[in-house]
Amino acid sequence: MTFERDNIRRMSGYVSGEQPDDARTIKLNTNENPYPPSSAVRDVLANIDPAALRRYPPATGAKFREIAARLHGLEIDNVIATRGGDELLRLVITTFVDPGQLIGVTDPTYSLYPVLAQVQDCPLKRVPLIDGWHLPADFTEQMNDAQVRLTLLVNPHAPSGQLLPIDTVRQLAGRLDSILLLDEAYIDFVDHPYDTIALVQDHENVIILRTLSKGYSLAGLRFGYGLGAASLIEPMLTKTRDSYNLDLISQLIAEAALSDQASARQSWQKVIAERGRLLLELEALGFAGKPSQTNFLLVTVPAGQYAEVLYSTLKKRHILVRYFASPGLEDKLRISVGTHDENTRLISTLREIL
Repeated sequence: MTFERDNIRRMSGYVSGEQPDDARTIKLNTNENPYPPSSAVRDVLANIDPAALRRYPPATGAKFREIAARLHGLEIDNVIATRGGDELLRLVITTFVDPGQLIGVTDPTYSLYPVLAQVQDCPLKRVPLIDGWHLPADFTEQMNDAQVRLTLLVNPHAPSGQLLPIDTVRQLAGRLDSILLLDEAYIDFVDHPYDTIALVQDHENVIILRTLSKGYSLAGLRFGYGLGAASLIEPMLTKTRDSYNLDLISQLIAEAALSDQASARQSWQKVIAERGRLLLELEALGFAGKPSQTNFLLVTVPAGQYAEVLYSTLKKRHILVRYFASPGLEDKLRISVGTHDENTRLISTLREIL
């Protein structure tokens, strides 16, 4: 006997990246920032008064929202703070999409999207990306013709690392009949000026997802936020968000991290520099890949090699990378950018294997 709803019984859950259980394993599989968070985070942790934990935390994360609003030139009503970016995704789906309504995604995309759609019992409208991981010219028309309620677009794209031209994003916001959620989890690693925040002010159907997991080195904290028109933020903030969804310690750390932009930018620049070096080294070994705007690379393995075998061989040598057994990705590995020493060890190990 099972008490699960039928759609839950039929679905498969999200599969997260492997977590090593030994200190010598190099973890290049889940796109964490290899550098430590701001020293301001350490200071917050050192000065937390345990007595403060007897009270509930600020209900809506107002101070953090004020800091985020100021950073992006918005108002506090345009910001919601969430338990990681994933909570924002779930809030958007449960607040704005009825069971049975379509959710639009590219193929491939972030693998959590289909899972959250299934939980809400929503079918997916999948639009395959074309050569070079580009959106097809009729992407908007396909979404509108299918009467998609919500379009989820990760940009820079995962798992390819490619970035949509800003004009393309602007056109999507203006032409889509649905809500457009721009998942900008990796936006901090873009190596040139690129800003979509104005879309929030110009379009009532745009929500931008940001996270502190990648750019701010706080994947273990689980803290994210959303930016959007007040008409989109308000129902999530006051109706569908869990009460006290963010604990006091997380809020204090997030406030400190987001306030220290100088420290964050230093780590972004280190990742960008290592990303370029790592791609050149991999290409010298016969891997093929495009320049990425994220903190990872998606590369095709050299001719005569099998990606899954190479992934397994690296794992035996205590280096974790990501392999996806899905159409279009079977001959590829996704490799998170590590520190200089970690990347050097990866390259030397690959050279020995190959």
